[in-house]
Amino acid sequence: MDFVEVPVSEDTINTKTKVKKVKKRHQPVQEAEDGGSVEPAESSLPPTFSVSTIKNKQRRHLMFTKIKQDKRKQKLELRKKRKKEREALGDKAPPKEVPKTIENQRLYDETTVDPEDEEVAFDEGTDEFSSYFNKLTNPKVLITTSDRPRGRTVRFCEQLATVIPDAHVYYRRGLALKRIIPQCVSRNFTYLMVINEDRKVPNGMVLCHLPDGPTAHFKMSSVRLRKEMKRRGKDPTEHHPEVILNNFTTRLGHTIGRMFAALFPHDPHFVGRQVATFHNQRDFIFFRFHRYIFKNEKRVGIQELGPRFTLKLRSVQKGTFDSKFGEFEWVHKRHEMDSSRRKFHL
Repeated sequence: MDFVEVPVSEDTINTKTKVKKVKKRHQPVQEAEDGGSVEPAESSLPPTFSVSTIKNKQRRHLMFTKIKQDKRKQKLELRKKRKKEREALGDKAPPKEVPKTIENQRLYDETTVDPEDEEVAFDEGTDEFSSYFNKLTNPKVLITTSDRPRGRTVRFCEQLATVIPDAHVYYRRGLALKRIIPQCVSRNFTYLMVINEDRKVPNGMVLCHLPDGPTAHFKMSSVRLRKEMKRRGKDPTEHHPEVILNNFTTRLGHTIGRMFAALFPHDPHFVGRQVATFHNQRDFIFFRFHRYIFKNEKRVGIQELGPRFTLKLRSVQKGTFDSKFGEFEWVHKRHEMDSSRRKFHL
């Protein structure tokens, strides 16, 4: 069979390409029920916009701040509108909505303590702190550090000794805690407090109640000495401070609260107007030391004296400190216990 070449002109090629382009432009139009035409669904929906798709860093930052400002303006306008409506309604206005927080959305804990429970009262009368609360013993605290402490840790211990009455600072000198504890018991100390450090910064506290325990281990953070605080008052006096314990609601929290309370003497000196506060919030224990000043019959001023720090409970051990054979009542397991942000243990 013979093949014959047929010449193809450029005009025929251009016409084919034009036809193809026209086919792309004219898409099928859907007919509406009214008889009119409706555009295809793809062109009617705009593409979703996200700030993260902007590749330029400066432009992305500007766009993000602008969106944030717009949201803030909308919130402010809505708040003003609600305020005007409440003023117009007067006494008939509906009650204010309670904002949702992690604290009021907390998951219920079965170990929550009822202060009027007979079982709780019996446990308090027979636990390790009963002798203190029955005013049979007076607190006496020994404060020491880890081996070779740095200057900041030493100053923190000295300032802590001015907060806790009848507290004595002794240097460790390489002694093991198992050798220190019997000496403390023989000298009638009721507490052994060990301040640990890492990279010249205090980062842990071991609090051991003597002679029978328990022993609590805390992680320490946000330590600020008196010189590092702004607008602080004068140095504390030798008066016994008042103690405030907030939000220790569970059985474990009740034990930790009683452990902190037993650090201070029974009868505070109200003349000194000094207050030591242990505030539990989301299992973080914030310590503050204040002096209150009466400005008039209705107003009271507060001066922070320092130091301040934050504690996070790591473990509670029965008896005195024993790292090898000690029996632990409670250990914080981060991956198991911190699965929900609304679950708290203190």
